[in-house]
Amino acid sequence: MKNYRDSDYAVNKFSKGIVYRFDDETIEITLEDYLRENPDKTEEDFLRLKAISDEIFLEEIRLETAQGRKLVSINDLENNLACAIPPVDEQYIQQEKKEQDKRKMDKLFRAAGLTEKQKRRLYLHCVEGKSFRAIAEIEGVHWTSVEECVNFALKKLKKYHSKIK
Repeated sequence: MKNYRDSDYAVNKFSKGIVYRFDDETIEITLEDYLRENPDKTEEDFLRLKAISDEIFLEEIRLETAQGRKLVSINDLENNLACAIPPVDEQYIQQEKKEQDKRKMDKLFRAAGLTEKQKRRLYLHCVEGKSFRAIAEIEGVHWTSVEECVNFALKKLKKYHSKIK
């Protein structure tokens, strides 16, 4: 593996496999290893995990860089929660849970008959907490059209919910 002395992100990003670095060794899980150990999985599953792994390492670097620029006494670091970076496995579990929740919501949205636009806007507003104006800015539309779309999607969900009771 080249880039062995680079950051964890660089090592993982520039290798074909998923890299785990420990104090005493570095392990690389290749596509072949992954498929051999997980016969029910596909190359697409491996590439998805690789992308998640790259994203986690990059986020760690961003957090470390952002926190490294702050002037905090070394004695105060224990008490400063802003300096704590969640472990990689915890971040992975959170990412997986978020994806599962998104799949469940998508299934509900499809069952309720929401359009793609309604699904997207409702997700951005209700889950990611974006305002109607922020969504409108992203999509290049007037905020009232986003508000109407989200309200209509909510009416559809309420109607669907009353049917299944």
